[in-house]
Amino acid sequence: MDFLPIFYDLKGQRCLVVGGGDVALRKADLLTRAGACLRVVSPDLCDDLDELIQNNGGEYHCSVYSPDYLSEVALVIAATDDFNVNVKVSEDAKQQNLPINVVDNPDLSSFIFPAVIDRSPVVIAVSSGGQSPVLARLLRGKLESTIPASYGRLAGLVGRFRDQVKARFSTINERRGFWEFILQGPVAEMMFAGKDEQAEELLEAALAAAGGEQKAVGEVYLVGGGPGDPDLLTFKALRLMQQADVVVYDRLVSAPVMDLCRRDADRVYVGKARKNHALPQEEINKLLVKLAKEGKRVLRLKGGDPFIFGRGGEEIDQLMAQGIPFQVVPGITSASGCAAYAGIPLTHRDFAQSVRFVTGHLKDDSCDLPWQELVHEHQTLVIYMGLVSLAQICERLIENGMAADMPIALVEKGTQPDQRVITGTLRSIATLAEQAEVKPPALIIVGKVVTLREKLDWFSKVQS
Repeated sequence: MDFLPIFYDLKGQRCLVVGGGDVALRKADLLTRAGACLRVVSPDLCDDLDELIQNNGGEYHCSVYSPDYLSEVALVIAATDDFNVNVKVSEDAKQQNLPINVVDNPDLSSFIFPAVIDRSPVVIAVSSGGQSPVLARLLRGKLESTIPASYGRLAGLVGRFRDQVKARFSTINERRGFWEFILQGPVAEMMFAGKDEQAEELLEAALAAAGGEQKAVGEVYLVGGGPGDPDLLTFKALRLMQQADVVVYDRLVSAPVMDLCRRDADRVYVGKARKNHALPQEEINKLLVKLAKEGKRVLRLKGGDPFIFGRGGEEIDQLMAQGIPFQVVPGITSASGCAAYAGIPLTHRDFAQSVRFVTGHLKDDSCDLPWQELVHEHQTLVIYMGLVSLAQICERLIENGMAADMPIALVEKGTQPDQRVITGTLRSIATLAEQAEVKPPALIIVGKVVTLREKLDWFSKVQS
């Protein structure tokens, strides 16, 4: 270990920053966030650093560096673009046994700044020992994606109950077991969902019941898995996917997305294809309730967004009726994802000032849509689950006044490596789709914005 990782309490302590540019600003900002008082020495000062000093009661000396400025400081940072000045600051600080950091020069430093993940009071530091700051930042980015900002509030809640828990349990192992139950269960999830008061009530109830048998409380996570590319998942979706006990998933959830679910979780396939439902919707609703009542954390994973033609409303209606705790995590709906990856903007000032989402078949498998409302020259029409009825859809749109040469696109397996896009007109697309043997899942986009695809098709260029 080249450097000992420590967390230094600088609240109210004066720290010297030598330098007045952007680099000095970044270090000074970290110091003020830790509660330090600034002393900045530099012949010149950037506006943002000047504002930071004034807003935090610091002091600025418009001067060249002198060892006199080391008086009564707890820590020193040299952030000038003059190597000789940085060397002098380093030597003087070390002579007085003051911690010194020379930016981007670990050889002149007695400490270095790590890449910081701030979830105060939880703070995580990542360091490469000065060998590769870029690598440390990349690792920080990976950790940022898996640690919700609400961990800070969770730590604060735990801190408020520490004395009560210590009084309630006589041994360290008992306290540890209790906190593990709290930090991995519904109390933590309530905090992550922004329900701080409910979380505190649950913690109080758990503490009151401590010593008896802890009955597990189940929960359902209704998560949108997006159109297929796993990189489009939200941070919250990924976190819940990796902690669920059971995964109840649909046909439209891509294999790469499924690979990110917790490895040892039970998996229940309830996928639905046209007229071929692995499990009817009513049975899915009952299954979610049953699993949650068994105390399990249930991930209901859907392709796209659960509230856009995903029947998410039907499922949470049943959960609410049964008093089952649940969370809803939106996903990137197929319209947004597939259109973006196909190079087709859904709106454009020159072509479409509105966009409308419709489903190609209704609950009774009909295709009876409000056709006249869908026919607008400056509107983009996005049709989900309409491939089987494609010819009928095109015929009805033309019958209700849409131009037969209106551009249309079919996006098959959108956002995935094997994505295909077939373009044509209302008159020609059914034949083109049959010739290309387009298979579900496929999204239909109708409107003049389709003409922009040839110019804006970025994804196929990335793939080639």
